[in-house]
Amino acid sequence: MKAVYIREFGGPENLEIREVEDPGDPEGNEVLVRVAAAALNRADLLQRKGFYPAPEGYPDRIPGLEFAGTVVACGPSAGRFRESDRVFGITAGGAQAEFVLTREDHLAPVPSNLELVDAAAVPEAFITAHDAVWTQGGLKEGETLLIHAVGSGVGLAALQIAKAKGNRVIGTSRTAEKIEDCKKFGLDVAIDTGEDSGFSAQIGNSVDVILDLVGASYFQENLKSLAPKGRLMLVGLVGGRKAEFDLGTALTKRLTIKGTVLRSRSDEEKASATAAFARDILPLLESGSIVPNVDRVFAAEDVREAHEYLESNESFGKVVLSMGNGQ
Repeated sequence: MKAVYIREFGGPENLEIREVEDPGDPEGNEVLVRVAAAALNRADLLQRKGFYPAPEGYPDRIPGLEFAGTVVACGPSAGRFRESDRVFGITAGGAQAEFVLTREDHLAPVPSNLELVDAAAVPEAFITAHDAVWTQGGLKEGETLLIHAVGSGVGLAALQIAKAKGNRVIGTSRTAEKIEDCKKFGLDVAIDTGEDSGFSAQIGNSVDVILDLVGASYFQENLKSLAPKGRLMLVGLVGGRKAEFDLGTALTKRLTIKGTVLRSRSDEEKASATAAFARDILPLLESGSIVPNVDRVFAAEDVREAHEYLESNESFGKVVLSMGNGQ
């Protein structure tokens, strides 16, 4: 099969389309999927540079954490899907290829109102957002959510879900245009942090849950912004990995600070997150209450350009690769 391949770790010039060994036949509860499209994530950029190796059992040289396509074959104990069913899901690597082999409980059915190229923009962003903010962060109806990098794929997913569930949402971005675009999705309070990251002065200690896709550079301001019993969900580290803070703030406010990722979790944990997504989010996608956030679609052969575009931080939402296997 053909796949996006990292010839050498480094810049996007090291990416190519290469013939590689196919995944083989599904066993147990596995499902073989013909991939129509696979979205890019910042983890793919890190993997390309050699900074984020795939877990054991997944290819180091073929990136891709999410995909949409059609079922080709099912293992003997897999009973949720049939051949030709349209599915999307998450994996720990190898999704940017013609075929991907995965467990059936890491898949969900694609709603009939979505094209596969759009559906590919859903799994990683919406599962990450739903799991972090609602499953782990426990955001309740009527509470306030603060999203950093609100114009990112995960940020937009969280914004849409929160508005559909009746939450007040504050969003930050370093790009004024992205902030304006987010208002179309119902963003209640927009904060441009391009020149000043002192957002707590505009918010006060009124936030119940923070979805932080930035990291250390926002940490102090996050603590100031949280209300008593507030929850800080750390998902991204583009703003740094190390921060100092007054432990007394966490004690006085009785704060919860959690870090979370999807890729390194156990199969069972990923299955649980996928099931929660299917239960709570699929109906919203089916009704059109929330939509995939697709910024641009690139042909797989243009993967170098796609990486350069994602690295430019110009994208609003998701960048998707069409694998040429039909929509």
